[in-house]
Amino acid sequence: MLSVTGLTKRYGERTALADLNLALPRGQFVALLGPNGAGKSTLFQLLTGLFAPSAGEIRVGGFDLRRHACAALAQIGVVFQQMSLDLDLSVRRNLGLQADLQGLPRALGRERIAQGCERMALGGDLDRTVRELSGGNRRKVELVRAGLHRPGLLLMDEATVGLDPKSRRELLGALHADVAERGCTVLWATHWVEEAQNADRVLVLHRGRLLADDTPAAVTEALGGRTLEDAFVHATS
Repeated sequence: MLSVTGLTKRYGERTALADLNLALPRGQFVALLGPNGAGKSTLFQLLTGLFAPSAGEIRVGGFDLRRHACAALAQIGVVFQQMSLDLDLSVRRNLGLQADLQGLPRALGRERIAQGCERMALGGDLDRTVRELSGGNRRKVELVRAGLHRPGLLLMDEATVGLDPKSRRELLGALHADVAERGCTVLWATHWVEEAQNADRVLVLHRGRLLADDTPAAVTEALGGRTLEDAFVHATS
């Protein structure tokens, strides 16, 4: 679903990502672990076409992001670290605008909005403004929005920042369910090790380089830790 080859991003003298290589198949929940400044957000900016790489290739669903940007980006749903909803519009209107931008027929858009909100326990909030919602429910709206066009790849950049433990658990549960039901691929960037414990794969990024890529147990062993958290802290200290 996602193929990254030799991906490099430089800002003047500073290298934010260095010769990154990844291959993520369909139907996996992949946790991208890295401390602040590891290059996680830079990677997401490159994957979503916001920045151009200094070198390397990105393919999404088989489409080259540089040469076939529209086809590649149509395969992606994204939740950025900073919220991007319109606070003064209703949940229904925020989601309706996204459905229109994705070119969904109005009837299909309304159906998917209703289904997504019901699944995320937001059915009673459709006509409330986003400003009235808790932080956890705002994130749920963003997750519904990201999946309206049924993307094969969901990118989540520090999506649980500021959420309470219950909201964090619910958000992760919804994404794992989406992987199981639709066979989509989730790339979940975080610096919270506990969010990576139940991932199919764990990638450890540090100073723009990939230190490990395997199952949580294999990464723990490879990086020399008693637990995944110990291994992560040791490798990135």
